[in-house]
Amino acid sequence: MKRNVSLDEISDGRLLGPEDMAKLGSGDCAGCSACCRNMGRSVILDPMDIFRLTKALKLSFEQLLTDKIELNIVDGIILPNLKMQETTGACGFLSTDGRCSIHQDRPGVCRLFPLGRYYEGKSFKYFLQIHECKKENRTKIKVKKWVDTPNQKTYDQYICDWHYFLMDLEKLIQMSGNEELMKKTDMFVLELFYLTPYDPMEDFYEQFYKRLITGKRFKDSISPETIQGDPD
Repeated sequence: MKRNVSLDEISDGRLLGPEDMAKLGSGDCAGCSACCRNMGRSVILDPMDIFRLTKALKLSFEQLLTDKIELNIVDGIILPNLKMQETTGACGFLSTDGRCSIHQDRPGVCRLFPLGRYYEGKSFKYFLQIHECKKENRTKIKVKKWVDTPNQKTYDQYICDWHYFLMDLEKLIQMSGNEELMKKTDMFVLELFYLTPYDPMEDFYEQFYKRLITGKRFKDSISPETIQGDPD
């Protein structure tokens, strides 16, 4: 999700790598679940998030859509996000004692918080969002330990590839101004990367990159050279 704000407004100005230290330690978030409430549609789910959730909960994407996630337009493309409960404003996975019931398999955005990502030059750096976490006296922790994801380099590359693939698609459909193409693109992305189940016994990255090849072929089929023609 793009934010039209300057980095100086929301961070301390430092761009961080996985090996850098930042004030992230929150004492296990004891007694606080503020970041799990009233987040609106901001917790966008990428394909790995869905892989983790469907595997851990033994639920399909469609089953998650019944009450845990929802679909919304993100920068011109329909993507899933965690659903906040209408009555309490809390994440559907927040337990009654204010703890995350899927902590081991929580989405990437949740793993990051209060970090953000600053994308530039087909890569990204992390940054600390200084106004987000309400916990005081946080301790310094290495970024990669905080993100808590195996094979950090592979994961970061996946995040980049997914982000820039979506950005390229967004630019093309905006250039076209073609509503039918937008609908076709939305259904293509949802079907290929979300609705079609991933094999929980196989490596996620291998499955994703096979799909990404198909995705890039679709993207190339609506390149600027052909964008004014029939999108079919």
